[in-house]
This record gives sequence, C-alpha cells and structure tokens, in this order.
Amino acid sequence: MTAVLALLVIVVLLLLVLPGTSVRILREYERGVVFRLGRVLDSKGPGLVLLVPAVDRMVRVSLRTVTLKIPVQEVITRDNVPAKVTAVAYFRVIDADRAIVEVEDFLLATLQIAQTTLRSILGKAELDSLLAERERLNEDLQKVIDQQTEPWGVKVTTVEIKDVEIPENMQRAIARQAEAERERRAKIINAEGEFQAAEKLALAADIISRNPTTLQLRYLQTLREIGGEHNSTMIFPLPLDLVRPFLGEDRKS
Repeated sequence: MTAVLALLVIVVLLLLVLPGTSVRILREYERGVVFRLGRVLDSKGPGLVLLVPAVDRMVRVSLRTVTLKIPVQEVITRDNVPAKVTAVAYFRVIDADRAIVEVEDFLLATLQIAQTTLRSILGKAELDSLLAERERLNEDLQKVIDQQTEPWGVKVTTVEIKDVEIPENMQRAIARQAEAERERRAKIINAEGEFQAAEKLALAADIISRNPTTLQLRYLQTLREIGGEHNSTMIFPLPLDLVRPFLGEDRKS
C-alpha cells in the first residue's frame, strides 16, 4: 500500500512538472531557437511551443528593435583634434537561428563592433566634417556596422551621432574663426553694395550729361530737400549764368 501511494505521488509530481518544462508560450515579437540533443531545429513561435522534456532546450530571441547606446569614445580626427563622441545605434534580429548559433552574445558583439567602427570612421574625418556633415557620417557608420553584423542575422537600421565634445581652447578658436568669417562676409556685402551704387551713379551721371536741363532740375530738387521743414538753413539760389563769366576769366588768367 505504501509503495502504491509513493508511486501515485511521483506520477502526480511528474504531471505537474512536465507541463512546465515542455510547454512554452512565445509572444508575437519572440522566436524560440530549439536545440534537440544539441542540434538546432527550425525556429518556433509565436504562440504555443511543445518541447520534449530533458531532450529539448529553447532560447528566446526578441525581434523588436533594440536601442544600443554607444558609450563615450575618445577619437582623434584627421586634423589631429581630440574629441569625445557619443552615439546611438538601432538594430533588430532578422534571423533568430544565426543570432544564437553564429555568435555567443549578439548584443555585446554588436556593441563592440559599433565602438570600433565609430573610432575608425571618425578618425578619418576632419573636425569641420564631424561638426557639419553628420548625416553622411551616420550613413557611413550604418553601412559599415551592418556589413559586419549581417552574418549574425542582425540588421543595423540606424546609427546617429548624439554629441561631439571638443576641448575648450578649440571651442574658443572655432568661435574666433566664425566671428572672422562673419566679418569677412559683412565686408564683402558692403563692398558689393558700394559697387552697385557706383554703377547706378555712373549711369545717372551719363543720363544727366546728355541734357543740361536735367542737371538744373536736380539742383532745384536738392535745394528743396535742404530747405525742408524744421531747418534753419537759408538758401539763396544763384543762377549759374552770373558766375560763368568769372569762371571763364579765371581760366584765361
């Protein structure tokens, strides 16, 4: 009788334990890589997955996009400027079997590849490119990292440079350079304005020289502007015909 009770207890325990070891439920974004006696079977999921107790072992793999923060990397640009760069990468697993079989830890491996590629790509760029051409550098980083992670079944979709920190003395030098550039542009714009004004004045003088009456009208208009409102200046128009004889005598003498 005691043996029968012990057997019943063992059977009940097995019935309670076996479902927990042989039944798995995978969410929509999960896949299960099943190993049967060490050999890989086709990936399972989503939904209910039945395993053979003590024979099958399953590893869960998430197919959702992972945000990978790349820690601060100290790089030296092509023009020998030290900089500290932080970035972020977005990737997702597209082949669960390869992500488990081909690499030991695809998350850690992707992080290491991202760090080394970041230092390599940015080390070939100049500081001006690093500050002004981030979109191109982001594309280069994404392509290089993705090529290296593709054999692992990992797809890198985006890489973004978040922040670039340069020494304080270099920041002051860049500020002085920007100020000098703004002054140069202001001088060029001023010179172009004076050149255009000179062209217009030369054109006006050529038009006025063709008709002396135009010069008289301009003279009267100038007098009107000078003797405007709230002006204490007194103006006495003097005909040029009265002055012309004197000017002629001076020329003869």
